[in-house]
Amino acid sequence: MLNNINRYSLILLVMFASGCSLFNDAYQVESRKIIDYLLADMPLPPDADIQKEPTVILGTGTGIAGRIVLMSNVSPASNLVFYGNATQGSGWKLVSSTVAEEIVLVYTKEGRHATIEILRRGGIGKFFSGENNSQITISVVHPGAIQEQNPYLALDKTRMEFEGALADRETP
Repeated sequence: MLNNINRYSLILLVMFASGCSLFNDAYQVESRKIIDYLLADMPLPPDADIQKEPTVILGTGTGIAGRIVLMSNVSPASNLVFYGNATQGSGWKLVSSTVAEEIVLVYTKEGRHATIEILRRGGIGKFFSGENNSQITISVVHPGAIQEQNPYLALDKTRMEFEGALADRETP
């Protein structure tokens, strides 16, 4: 009787684990289709998995803005080489780069700006996944996304009080 319970428990555990894997694979396929449609001209490493939670995409075509977070099974250096090669024919122009513990690449194309941050995965993930894994965050902003240079001015009470005092002084 106890053997049968152990067998059923093992079967249920295997079914649960394979079900999660199938769900994750379907999510990756569907997400990649959507990202390929919305951001077809930005190369993505083929081995990278799209992370569901921190990824946010708004708009379509050249009006896209958002953040895509990927986990890659290759090192940050390999991803740096990938972006150096893959962006050559896509029309994206490198305007700034910082290569250190954190790699930051800034590209422009037709007024759009893309910032690619590549980090070595750390913490518990590093323990289980090894040294050659990286997290890639791609943030894209389209032209005209920021209309006002300081949209948070209303949150600065000190500045508002100072400007109010100046306005009161100028009125006769």
